Amino acid sequence: MTLAREMALESEYVMGTFARKPVEFVEGEGMILRDDEGREYLDFLSGIGVCSLGHCYPALVEAVSEQAAKLIHVSNYYYIEHRGEVAQLLSTMLNAGNKEAHPETWKTFFANSGAEANECAIKLARLYARRRTEAAGIDAELAPRLIVTLAKSFHGRTLATLAATAQPAKQEAFQPLPAGFTSTPINDVEALERLFATQGDRICAVMMEVVQGESGVHPCTEEFVQAVRRLTAEHGALMICDEVQSGIFRTGLPYGFQHFDVVPDIVTMAKGIASGIVAGACAAKTSVAAAFAPGDHGTTFGGSNIAMAAAHVTLSTLLAPGMAAHIEEVGAYMRERLAGLPHVNEVRGLGLMNGIDLTHEAPAAPDIVAAGLECGLVLNATGPSTLRFLPPLICTEADVDVLVEKLATLLQG
Repeated sequence: MTLAREMALESEYVMGTFARKPVEFVEGEGMILRDDEGREYLDFLSGIGVCSLGHCYPALVEAVSEQAAKLIHVSNYYYIEHRGEVAQLLSTMLNAGNKEAHPETWKTFFANSGAEANECAIKLARLYARRRTEAAGIDAELAPRLIVTLAKSFHGRTLATLAATAQPAKQEAFQPLPAGFTSTPINDVEALERLFATQGDRICAVMMEVVQGESGVHPCTEEFVQAVRRLTAEHGALMICDEVQSGIFRTGLPYGFQHFDVVPDIVTMAKGIASGIVAGACAAKTSVAAAFAPGDHGTTFGGSNIAMAAAHVTLSTLLAPGMAAHIEEVGAYMRERLAGLPHVNEVRGLGLMNGIDLTHEAPAAPDIVAAGLECGLVLNATGPSTLRFLPPLICTEADVDVLVEKLATLLQG
């Protein structure tokens, strides 16, 4: 079907929640996407950090095809292949670099998206606080319920995760939102300490992205992340790391929090976990996960046969020797090359999760995205002067060279 026909159909029958770019992608491989006319594009967005192994990775295609031919869905009432293996891999990844003498095993709830994973984390944190309060012989209604998030965070578009997303502009049209959330500035340790000093007995968790992606790739400082860990531990609250975008080796390590020498209590993930197949997950230390009993939470599609087959291939491939080093090396090379471009004011990021802010002399970031499409680049703007780069984790230095060469021209206007 041609682009023109698809645009006409979507205009008439699809809700207008996205301002789509004028291109119809029909196939791809690795770093390359192709449109309906056969034009090729180098992809530096990877489905918003989703296609970890690139497009149509052969082993992934084979695993999904074989699984679809065997069994597609049976529901979570039954055991299936790969679910336990994937959960075991996630537990191993979550404990990578853990310096504790006897680190806890992690248990996972499989969902379909980052928002669903975060909803699970929110419910688990409040239920865990309630269970602890009951165990102490205190009225469960007095359990702490407040969840602290960071200003300019992004945790999803469901009502609860939108309430957790500390961006008033995104929230206003959907009021009233669920209560029980408050925000504090990113990297402001003094403000965080004041919040705990005044409301510590009401706080059941701090939910944070160690690298804020949707705001334009803003990493937390090590001092701030460690302050969150210290204050939550002191007050009996949980530390939740939203790794939906920064997890699954996106930053070069299995999870972003591992750059900051902390171990959280709950970790959420999605996007790159199955390299394009719909999947999400909420993992918690065993002692925290024990708060859930059968019936406390659930999902119809989460952890499906196909999702687990895809996740197993994705994680196994990313855990192969040399893959993490490749991501860190290419990511560092990208930041170095981006810093040398004209009209670049700042470069930020870890691994292959990078962003740049442009000076006022440069064209607007959305205009660069549009022009990039014309010259065969898939780019992303998160603001008027901010570009975000989330390429497949198989991206090479040669791919970065092509990006930088074309960006140099685009930035000149």
